[in-house]
Amino acid sequence: MNKSIILTGGGTAGHVSLNEAIIPSLLEEGYNVHYIGSHNGIEKELITNAFPDVPYHSIKSGKLRRYFSLKNFTDPFRVVVGIGQAFAILRKVKPTVIFSKGGFVSVPVVMAAKLANIPVVVHESDVTPGLANKLALPFASHIFTVFKETMQHLPSDKATCTGSIIRQQLFEGSRYKGLVHCGFSSEKKIILVMGGSLGSVVLNDALRKNLPELLPKYNVIHLCGKGNLDTSLTSLQGYKQFEYVTTELPDLLHAANYIVSRAGSNSIFEFLALQKPMLLIPLSASKSRGDQILNAKLFKKQGFAEVLEEESLTKQSFMKAIQDLIEHEDVMIDAMIDAERPKTPKEMVKLITQYEK
Repeated sequence: MNKSIILTGGGTAGHVSLNEAIIPSLLEEGYNVHYIGSHNGIEKELITNAFPDVPYHSIKSGKLRRYFSLKNFTDPFRVVVGIGQAFAILRKVKPTVIFSKGGFVSVPVVMAAKLANIPVVVHESDVTPGLANKLALPFASHIFTVFKETMQHLPSDKATCTGSIIRQQLFEGSRYKGLVHCGFSSEKKIILVMGGSLGSVVLNDALRKNLPELLPKYNVIHLCGKGNLDTSLTSLQGYKQFEYVTTELPDLLHAANYIVSRAGSNSIFEFLALQKPMLLIPLSASKSRGDQILNAKLFKKQGFAEVLEEESLTKQSFMKAIQDLIEHEDVMIDAMIDAERPKTPKEMVKLITQYEK
């Protein structure tokens, strides 16, 4: 088989992780896999590092902002240029289908696919469709969702709920390797704190203010985001901070007993698959479209998580929420054991490729 497929999506790690999960299965099936992303987005680093043999094509794209900026007037022209660049790539690669994970870079690709008469399959992992996927919907052959609740926002004749899809590497993590990577012993339980691929200043501050109370009882792994390392804390016993990790993340997740995180859909379903009790601190409505708040509320309702809203985040409320998390860990784990099994990447590949031309 010499069929080609193009994947797209970017802007945050969440718009790339599913693509990372299915690429090995696509390669096993004999597909020539290509990726279209932005010039400087996180997707370029993630894809080129993990899959150096997968051709990466950079295009221009605008940013979909929900606030006033002068760039809102120039970015439509960047999108038009991006459509032209994507169209040229499609004519050269001749894919049988395109899979879009969303993010602003996907919009020119999806629109170019319509011009080239190539079917597009879209994936939405949040409760309500993101702006990029809303724009993509008229051009898509089908859209898959993670949450059943998303279906009410989509046309029933072109939408299917698949549940979560988890990359196989996640289950291959090693607790021992995670401990070694951090220089921890196995004596204390471990709290892993992560603020998403871009980091979270408010979450970082709340954690660091509570380190004197936490470290006597727990070891702490802190994924603080690029540029957010605090060098004054590097000598603290039992505290290990990283700007960002990629291949080491499964090991760190296996080492952790508890997780404190934002509420991006891809991440929280990975925690669920590993049955890790979690405290979710979703991005506030003032900083986002509110998708993480909905994600967190649904996980709380199903018994998978404790939730602390960012507007209520203080040194004291953070510590109280950690205590609640630890107190309820057994109930959470029981609920997670009963949760629906996630799809495998191979199953997702079958769902996508049924729409190929």
